[in-house]
Amino acid sequence: MTQGPLTTEAGAPVADNQNSETAGVGGPVLVQDQLLLEKLAHFNRERIPERVVHARGAAAYGTFTLTRDVSRWTRAAFLSEVGKQTETFLRFSTVAGNLGSADAVRDPRGWALKFYTEDGNYDLVGNNTPVFFVKDAIKFPDFIHTQKRDPYTGSQEADNVWDFWGLSPESTHQVTWLFGDRGIPASYRHMNGYGSHTYQWNNEAGEAFWVKYHFKTDQGIRNLTTEEAVKVSGLDPDSHQRDLRESIERGDFPCWTVQVQIMPVADAAGYRFNPFDLTKVWPHEDYPPIEIGRLELNRNPDNVFAEVEQSIFSPANFVPGIGPSPDKMLQGRLFAYGDAHRYRVGINAADLPVNRPHAAEARTNSRDGFLYDGRHKGAKNYEPNSFGGPVQTDRPLWQSTPVTGATGNHEAPSHAEDNDFVQAGNLYRLMSEGEKERLVDNLAGFIAKVSRDDIAERAIGNFRQADGDFGKRLEAAVQELRG
Repeated sequence: MTQGPLTTEAGAPVADNQNSETAGVGGPVLVQDQLLLEKLAHFNRERIPERVVHARGAAAYGTFTLTRDVSRWTRAAFLSEVGKQTETFLRFSTVAGNLGSADAVRDPRGWALKFYTEDGNYDLVGNNTPVFFVKDAIKFPDFIHTQKRDPYTGSQEADNVWDFWGLSPESTHQVTWLFGDRGIPASYRHMNGYGSHTYQWNNEAGEAFWVKYHFKTDQGIRNLTTEEAVKVSGLDPDSHQRDLRESIERGDFPCWTVQVQIMPVADAAGYRFNPFDLTKVWPHEDYPPIEIGRLELNRNPDNVFAEVEQSIFSPANFVPGIGPSPDKMLQGRLFAYGDAHRYRVGINAADLPVNRPHAAEARTNSRDGFLYDGRHKGAKNYEPNSFGGPVQTDRPLWQSTPVTGATGNHEAPSHAEDNDFVQAGNLYRLMSEGEKERLVDNLAGFIAKVSRDDIAERAIGNFRQADGDFGKRLEAAVQELRG
């Protein structure tokens, strides 16, 4: 900021910013002290509603560099040439905690990545886990209600959490992830990121492919034990945010190797699992990850509120060559994220510097609303028009998906090996003995807090179905803690 006199918001110079104006020495403050009223009124309005989920977060700008030719699968311009670089903005977050909560907690981490491409912004909104707790967006509000404060007690209640998870067997895989060693990352730099959902890529020939994104940390995976996390949270609640900021300040730029799994569209119908089920992964032996690029974070935001708190991401922000899949969780998020930001930040949130396209120009007919800056000047606000306004391209961003059958509240199609427990069991059996012990201890410590035996037994039963040894050890550990 340039040096010069302090001014009011209207630009008038401020004579005294130390003393409010009074009626004589020691007298009451005058309403005519507009600087005082302006400062107090602005201070009262400095916060916007925090995010319902992912409220606690940190972010940085960076660069994505393409290292492999992927034009056979997608026509996305920012993925068109090996060596091409695209500016990015990546926001990390916890999920359940509020804005003032600690960083080092057992919780999934949000991974919201914005690519500022020449075709507009592409948002990839995932987590640090490749799966999630529920597979249909209609259950998302119910799930989050169990993680947040109970409306009567004002606290998170183990009864609510395990009642829902026990009655929702599809959550078993993600819960096994969450209570394992990777449930509390040591920092944002030392964890992987995932697009989590299945997305569509389509090429110049009109061929479509299903794709999953993986971001593998080049810093190596590092996690905290429950005991270490309790200590870190008490000593430095801002541990993850501080670590990210300070690493970039000292030039130690965190990096991730970017990989994708690619499935030909024709494989989806006959695949052994539902490939659009967010509670399942695609085993690597079926679709090996292909390295395509490198993501580096190299610049901190100048202002946390302006660039981190007011940043918005929506999985509905696609670019030509990339689109959605029939994933029912993703389909719900296509609406919910944009709607949340229109409520939380405002109808013109996309025009803020951190959110607007950096390598392209947004040309819309949207006008007015809160904080509209008049950028369109006298341009017409309708289409078609004969005054040189923007026109449609007649080329969809993604390829159409065939659909059949009657409308209705349908479950997702069932595939030959669809099962709520098989992948949770596979994950457990991949763990070392030490990892299994810590997983069981973490789960037992939480389940033991449940007040009703039937809720605890049902929760344990889901893990027993995933793996008999898993369930047996968990049941013994809970019984020992509950006496």
